[in-house]
Amino acid sequence: MKPKFKSELAWQQAQLLMQPALIRVVDNIRKRLEQTSWKATYQETQVPVPGYQLLLELGDRQKKLDIWELCYRVCFRDYVPTPSPEQACEVEIDTSLIDDGEVDWERLDEKARTVTHLVLADLPEP
Repeated sequence: MKPKFKSELAWQQAQLLMQPALIRVVDNIRKRLEQTSWKATYQETQVPVPGYQLLLELGDRQKKLDIWELCYRVCFRDYVPTPSPEQACEVEIDTSLIDDGEVDWERLDEKARTVTHLVLADLPEP
């Protein structure tokens, strides 16, 4: 779901963080999956908004992840996905990822690593 922003400043901060977060999330997924037998396939999606989905497969097991949702977990404080746009709450930018109007790359890297580790930590191996 598309997030709701409290202000124009929050929207601008999200614009600053989202692309670097996407790059870090995808890179951390790649690093984690190199240590497993899971096969990953990225798929473009158009519904509910254009984005990317990660399909993980191992034998007859599958797991799907919404890449934007992972980026939202990195960029926003205490982000919780909602089932529909009508239920979406305003998001709060994690301003600890911004230092003097620029991306704090170390903090962004650390948070992206933590988010992807938590999401992928439960992947069972055969």
